[in-house]
Amino acid sequence: MNIELIPWTEADPDDIARIFTDIDRSYLADGLPTPYTREHVEKWLSEEVLPNEGTRGLFRIIRVDGKCVGDVQIRRKEGAYHRDADMGYVLLDECKGQGVMTGAVGRICAEAFEKLDLLRISARVYAPNLASRRVLEKNGFHLEGRMPQAVCKGEKVYDMLLFGRLRGE
Repeated sequence: MNIELIPWTEADPDDIARIFTDIDRSYLADGLPTPYTREHVEKWLSEEVLPNEGTRGLFRIIRVDGKCVGDVQIRRKEGAYHRDADMGYVLLDECKGQGVMTGAVGRICAEAFEKLDLLRISARVYAPNLASRRVLEKNGFHLEGRMPQAVCKGEKVYDMLLFGRLRGE
């Protein structure tokens, strides 16, 4: 299996739209439009990716054996928090459980610590999302805190977990 991380600018906008339309949204924030269209891709690309790529963030599409299957992003925080960044990621169901996201997170973290001059990377996970928790733990992230009943997703209420990884860990 050949896993690549490619900049959004090198990916087909229709592939990106398909990923964000087809992903499982059980543990994602509600702000992501559905369906996610080519117009959404182009707007995100022009407003968030292009102005910030390599300076305030890294935005990568995950490609496995030539097929776009997911996304991983790291965005620097602002002000006094500028040496910390938030990470988020999504992966199509067909690729889960194969080590794809574990590898992608490891690669983007290494790149982000180098290119963005970060001291730490943070990630928030809904407590029942065991797969995401394992991805983070395998990449040296530590559970730093629990926010009880912090997320309401439909009729369900979840705790939010905060994970962090420091440079050099």
